[in-house]
Amino acid sequence: MYAVIKTGGKQYKVAEGDVLKVEKLAAEEGTAVEFSEVLLLANGDNITIGTPVVVGSKVTATVQTQGRGDKIKIMKMRRRKHYRKQMGHRQYYTEVKITGIVA
Repeated sequence: MYAVIKTGGKQYKVAEGDVLKVEKLAAEEGTAVEFSEVLLLANGDNITIGTPVVVGSKVTATVQTQGRGDKIKIMKMRRRKHYRKQMGHRQYYTEVKITGIVA
């Protein structure tokens, strides 16, 4: 059984026991979170597609860690104009483990 959920403006295909990094959630480590925006549910050959969400379904997960991703370097340069600008960015994330899918 798997589901497609939407969180943080992105869509994720999840199954029970999966560990994934999503955009930062306001939850402490070890607490349970619930994703109610389930776009698709699949159980073998039985597939339910939401319009836009599947009514009455949810995915539960446990927060494992809060963290920041690797640094991404941004460099802007104009040749022959003596212009150089360098920046860096580290995105915040929340690592969750999927504990259950309720149809």
